Amino acid sequence: MTLAQGKASHRSWKYTDPLPSIRRAGKRKPPGDRAETCLREIPRPPTPPEVRTFLHTTQPAPGLMRVLPGKAGDPDIFRDLVHGISSKASLTAGSLVNPPQQTRFQDKLLQLREAGYATHRTAPLGKSHDQSPGLPKWYGDATTFGVKLVSTGTAGQIVNPPKTTEQVETEALEGHEAYIRSHNAYFVGEPIDRKYDWSVHSRSSRFGVSTPHHRDGRRVAKSLCWPSDEQKIAETPNVPPDHTFGVLLPPDTFGAAELIHCGDPGLYPRGQERQRGAVSAIQQTLKKLNCQAFPSLLQAFRHYDKKGRGVIDREDLRTVCREFGVSTSEAVLADLMETCDADGDGVIDFLEFANFLNWKDTMPIPRAEQRILTEGRAGTAPANIQRNTISDRATPTRGHSSQALISPEDLEPLEPGSTLRVPRTISRRPRTVPDHMVTSSSLIRATVADLCTTGQRTYGVPTVRRDLAAPRIRRMGDTNNYGAEAGAAPLLHPSLLSLWGVHEEHLFCPRSKEEIAGIFRNVGVNVSAETFEGAWELASARRPNGEVCVHDFREVLREIKAM
Repeated sequence: MTLAQGKASHRSWKYTDPLPSIRRAGKRKPPGDRAETCLREIPRPPTPPEVRTFLHTTQPAPGLMRVLPGKAGDPDIFRDLVHGISSKASLTAGSLVNPPQQTRFQDKLLQLREAGYATHRTAPLGKSHDQSPGLPKWYGDATTFGVKLVSTGTAGQIVNPPKTTEQVETEALEGHEAYIRSHNAYFVGEPIDRKYDWSVHSRSSRFGVSTPHHRDGRRVAKSLCWPSDEQKIAETPNVPPDHTFGVLLPPDTFGAAELIHCGDPGLYPRGQERQRGAVSAIQQTLKKLNCQAFPSLLQAFRHYDKKGRGVIDREDLRTVCREFGVSTSEAVLADLMETCDADGDGVIDFLEFANFLNWKDTMPIPRAEQRILTEGRAGTAPANIQRNTISDRATPTRGHSSQALISPEDLEPLEPGSTLRVPRTISRRPRTVPDHMVTSSSLIRATVADLCTTGQRTYGVPTVRRDLAAPRIRRMGDTNNYGAEAGAAPLLHPSLLSLWGVHEEHLFCPRSKEEIAGIFRNVGVNVSAETFEGAWELASARRPNGEVCVHDFREVLREIKAM
């Protein structure tokens, strides 16, 4: 018998009462009773008005006042009843604070009405009361009362008198005995005179044995220099003096920072501080020299690329360090190559060179060099280096000499709307954390052996909340910094243009010729077409890329005295 057959037989089975003559126990539910029938309210007959009058007193309906039967038929006048006297409308506060301006005729009429007042004659408005009629004839404006005091000295002489220290102490001790008796006041450290008999012992005598005290530090020297152990144990083993007993535990390769930030095994920077510090020092030195010696990133890369292959290997880096006078060892040079080689191909390309050996934001790339970098090049080696055919194929190269050094996708605008480009920012490890977790010190690479938060949990709230969109209307209690806060200089010296919503970034961003002409036309500066073209050429010559902003064009107009 299968399970399905068992279920079918169970459904077909029917209960049969073995004793039909005996009545079953329990109460049988009437058919048709459900929850809806139980919850349905049974309608009641309406209450007669005579009975309703008394029910309002004993059982008032929800929300109604209790009404006595004797007042059931009285009119409801209490709802509209108001106590007190209705006040009349008086003058408003605005008319009292700022009354309407009167005409000159009304002012003259008011002066004529007030001319008959006694206070107007004795104490006119804006002048003091003339009290000369009630004073004697000998009183004048120069009359003074009282006794003239004789000057005995200044306050400085009283606080700091021109006396010696001995004179001041002598004068202070003259009345000290009387002052002790009257005020019970003693000097600091002065003992109380208890009227003892000092004939046996002197007043300055002390009891007990004096504690030996030396100011040359002999006891400290004795406690620091322990005496040698001359009575040694006979069973002392013959061990060297610097021998230590016990098991020496090796130090952990990780510290508290790795435990808190969940560092990956094998990437702990503990114990490599000296090595990382040397690499960071050489890296900062090369950045400073590149910024001072070369006007652009392309010229700096050509100087480093000694073989003209479009990449920099360890030999090129060693030669440049020797030219700059930077002494490096092979181990530090290998660590520097490993730090700058983000993709791990053994050489440094242009993108890695701009990120790890230069301050790329201070050396933007103009349009002419962008075309050379992205479309092709004639060679990146310096002019004084002979280009030889390289037979060693083990070192990666750029292949053909006309291949681009960088792709157009790797160039980002320096500012929104600017034609200047900078290489995109890369790091040794792919970042998976949001950008708002990047610290300010890591952006300028100012820390040594800093931990990367790639794929790890970050703690705390960032100071500048770039992860949140700045609200359009900011609340007074919102203390978050959304990256749009002004510094100390704009707060202490705000610009007049900021009152009209014009800020510094609006004046220095590049604009087209039509925008410049429309802006100066709207502010009321009307110049001729020839003057405008000449000023535009002078302003475009100020920048290598030929861009013109409102600030440069305004300075040119002031120089040629056109505004």
